[in-house]
Amino acid sequence: MMTQAYYTGISGLQNSSTGIDVVSNNIANISTIGYRGYKTEFASLFEDSISTGVGSSNTVGAGVQVQTTSMMRDQGSLALSERSTDVAIQGDGWFGVASDGNTEYTRDGAFTFDANNDLVTADGYYVLGTKGNNISDDNVLTKKIPELKLTDVAGQEKLRFPKTLTYPPEPSTKVKFLANLGVGNDPITVGATVIDPKNNRNQLGLEFIKNETQTPPGSQYTVTATTQSVDGTTIYDTKKGEVSFDATGALLSNTLTSIDNNGATVAIDFGNGYDGITSSDLPFVAGSSIADGTIGGDLAGYSVNRNAEVIATFTNGEQSSVGKIAVYHFRNEQGLDRVNGSRFQESSNSGKALFRQDANGNAINGSDVVNFRLESSNIELSYGLTELIILQRSYDANSKSITTADQMMQKALQMDA
Repeated sequence: MMTQAYYTGISGLQNSSTGIDVVSNNIANISTIGYRGYKTEFASLFEDSISTGVGSSNTVGAGVQVQTTSMMRDQGSLALSERSTDVAIQGDGWFGVASDGNTEYTRDGAFTFDANNDLVTADGYYVLGTKGNNISDDNVLTKKIPELKLTDVAGQEKLRFPKTLTYPPEPSTKVKFLANLGVGNDPITVGATVIDPKNNRNQLGLEFIKNETQTPPGSQYTVTATTQSVDGTTIYDTKKGEVSFDATGALLSNTLTSIDNNGATVAIDFGNGYDGITSSDLPFVAGSSIADGTIGGDLAGYSVNRNAEVIATFTNGEQSSVGKIAVYHFRNEQGLDRVNGSRFQESSNSGKALFRQDANGNAINGSDVVNFRLESSNIELSYGLTELIILQRSYDANSKSITTADQMMQKALQMDA
């Protein structure tokens, strides 16, 4: 039994040393972004049964072994950041990053755009996600996407975006006018700004002149529409029409329906009844207009929003989603194998990476993603030091047990002599 005491103490020293190594690594990574700590779980070795001679028995253990080192899944605290490309996951999930064809997973969301405008980690790994496929080969936005959906796991790719990107002009197609012409005889003008296909802001002006000959009840006007450049030096089109109102001032009819705007047809809407152009005995109020169309713009920059989407912002104030960072999940994330620091790779224990799904079966991130935040290590210094003290005392106790066994062995040998 004294010999067994040696083995028991030695196993305690070896495994306590392993535990100290694990805790020390946790403490060393207290400042590592996205770090997931590990804890050591111990188990007893085989035990020998000792008969007491009174119908019962006790056991004497043969030492200790490390059963496993398991990942601690607690959420790390979220620290403020100054970059919108710094993101953190609230809840379960992992970002996918790739290098040399190998996909790894991390909670470290300290991302940035490199010289090629790839979204990458601090050490150059490509961030994986879904691209909007709404950018042409000549770097023109082909479609404005308010919210981008994930494709399947196999469809994720590195998120590369062009350094220059153009938001194309959207020519105006319709204008609605609102004004009260009153009942006087003075000409009334109403205007609107319209966008042409060449990305110019032009003026669409209307002039209402009351007809000399009136057919009561109601009133009739001749309206002249003109599209021209802002400085008035270029006139693109001029058209005339007739507008009539009933005795109460409500619009009855209008023959002016559209006009050319430097290559684009613009529909002219005077409204209906009292909703639009009217002619009633009320004080004149300056007219107004509502026009569609968007002036073109150049790329101002990329950012990441709270939905993990990469947003392109343009000088005209417009925005569009062009990509979405994927958040992966695993059936058993504790089965992931640590590769280095805060990066992991899938294993047979973790299962394959997968996406969560909504009620309609569409792939979703499944966890909130917060921008301007980074997840700190989930190890607190106080916890790490406490565990280190416990393991050091365990190491000392096992060392003492070996010393005691040695002393007992020396006494036994002396007695034999």
